[in-house]
Amino acid sequence: MISQAIIIQDEHVLMVKQYVKRGDIVWNYPGGGIEEYETPEQACIREVKEETGYDVAIKHLLVQNSNKFTFIAEIIGGKLYLDLKKDFNSDIIDVSWISLHDRDKFDFITSPLLDMMK
Repeated sequence: MISQAIIIQDEHVLMVKQYVKRGDIVWNYPGGGIEEYETPEQACIREVKEETGYDVAIKHLLVQNSNKFTFIAEIIGGKLYLDLKKDFNSDIIDVSWISLHDRDKFDFITSPLLDMMK
């Protein structure tokens, strides 16, 4: 199971550029696997911190499907930082605030989630 967050500020969404299992490089929402001892919310908070440096609070669940929880979250602390020395970030290339109008950064997985927020 995966838990991820959509975090929007000033017409930008926080995203990580990463290698995915199918071999592509994509911009994705920060998130990752839910550990055995975690709730989806706890996993989301931990994953966002690991991948972006930000502390977040979950606002609400946007959608859940068979293998993924997508939450709307807001930043409550921390600063943008990607620690590439950590093994859990080995698939991540970059982390950035992406303009909501830069639609070429969004794909068939990330675009529908943004559209659900309108």
